[in-house]
Amino acid sequence: MSKKTTVLAVDDEVHILELIEYNLEQNRFHALTAESGEEALEIIEKQDVDLVLLDLMMDGMDGLEVLKKLRQSENTADLPVIILTAKGEEINKVLGLELGADDYISKPFGVHELIARIKAVLRRTKRQLVKKEDEQQITIGDMIINRRTREVKVGEESVHLSLKEFELLYLLASNRGQVFSRDQLLDTIWGYDYYGETRTVDVHVRNLRKKIEKDDTMPAYIKTVRGVGYKFV
Repeated sequence: MSKKTTVLAVDDEVHILELIEYNLEQNRFHALTAESGEEALEIIEKQDVDLVLLDLMMDGMDGLEVLKKLRQSENTADLPVIILTAKGEEINKVLGLELGADDYISKPFGVHELIARIKAVLRRTKRQLVKKEDEQQITIGDMIINRRTREVKVGEESVHLSLKEFELLYLLASNRGQVFSRDQLLDTIWGYDYYGETRTVDVHVRNLRKKIEKDDTMPAYIKTVRGVGYKFV
C-alpha cells in the first residue's frame, strides 16, 4: 500500500479546518490540522508533511511569519506551501508569494479548486525535486559525482578528493567538452584573490588523474589541450 500524501491545514477558524480536513480525506490525502502558527511549526518539526495550506490572517503568529520561518530553515526551505487569503488581501497575497509561497487561493474557495491546486503544486514540486537531484549528480561512464554529498565513485570504489580537487572535477565534468584555460580554472576554483601560479592547476589535475583514471599516463576523462588548458571528455 502506497503512503498517503500528508497535507497540513493551518487556520484559526475551526469550521474551515473541519471542511478542509473532510475533503482532503475524501480525496485520499492524510490530513493534519493546526489552529495556530506555533502549533503548525511543532507539527512540521515532529511529522513528515508533504504540503501546507496556510492561512495568512491568524491571531498570534500569523501566516507570513510561519512562512518566513519555514523558508529560513534548511529542512523546510522547499516544503510546498499554498497560502489562504481573504478577498481583498492583495498586499498579503503578494508578500506571501515574495516570501516563497508556491501558490495561493482566496476564501471562500470551492473544494474542487482547492484539491486541483494542491495536486498541481505537488506535481510541480516533484518535477523540481527530480531536476534538482539530476543537477546535483553527474554520471559519466562508470563515474558518479554527487555534488550534494561531495562523493565520487568510479565503478564500485569511492574516491577520496580534497575540496579543491572535487570542485575542479565537478566544474570540468559539468561542462563536458568545454576547454578551460589554466587562468580560468585558477580564477573559478581558487578565486580572483588567490595569488598562486597556474602550476597549482597542473598539480591538482595530476593528483585528480591519479585518483580517477585507470592509467593516469593515458587519461580517459581529463584531457590536456596543449598550450591552453584542460577539458573533460
